[in-house]
Amino acid sequence: MTHRNSRSALTRTPTSPWAWAGAGAVTGMLATLVLQAPAAWLAAAIGAASAGKVELPEARGTVWAGSARLRLSGGVGSSDRSILPGRINWSIRPALDGLVIKLMADCCTPQPLVVQASPGWGAATLRVQDPPGGAASPSVWPAALLTGLGTPWNTLQIDGSLSLSTQGLSVEWNRGRLVVVGRAELLASGVSSRLSTLKPMGSYRITLVGGNTTTLEVSTIEGSLELTGTGQWVGSRLRFNGTASATPEREAALSNLLSILGRRDGPRAIIKFG
Repeated sequence: MTHRNSRSALTRTPTSPWAWAGAGAVTGMLATLVLQAPAAWLAAAIGAASAGKVELPEARGTVWAGSARLRLSGGVGSSDRSILPGRINWSIRPALDGLVIKLMADCCTPQPLVVQASPGWGAATLRVQDPPGGAASPSVWPAALLTGLGTPWNTLQIDGSLSLSTQGLSVEWNRGRLVVVGRAELLASGVSSRLSTLKPMGSYRITLVGGNTTTLEVSTIEGSLELTGTGQWVGSRLRFNGTASATPEREAALSNLLSILGRRDGPRAIIKFG
């Protein structure tokens, strides 16, 4: 019995070296495909995930290191479009708990924006990395870019600059619930709208503070159009209450805009949603 088993083992055909070579070639091709995946694949994935609201035309390079234009739209079937001047550049590298994404925009980022993405089961977390040794220079974006997102931005057609800065900011989606930690501040400077002949109308501060309850506060820095309001996230929905009003000498110039912003109450507009 032992003799027959030994003889059978000796007569087995060893694995062909060509089989090993074929397996190595397939593995190498798959690795090359992953590492050299074209940037157009990332553009297609972002377009699908955003329902067509964020598009990356003219994509070049790879998924891991590339560049493209940034275009915002009202979604599939919408004729509203706006495109960021210049190009955006990105690099993506794996990390122990996800991916580290570095973003640069020719027009708008004096230093790279670094975001750590950590996917999970039914959840995902995005963390904006604070630079070592001090606060980051804020990124400055054209407010006109928002027009491409459709209603109500296509009606308001806001112009001006949006300066964004963050501190310890992270955003987590967990089974439909939004959890925010840290702080973000948006300064909207020299704001104007096609609905008013007054240019500019004012400058405003929008502050997002995370915690057990994530809050949003809007205040006026200066200007003839005064905006104030507070809101908070309930689940993934923002509930906001605020007012818009004009200084007495500018009320006629801002009347149409006030009527669009909210329900009129004399010289004020009541803004409420969520």
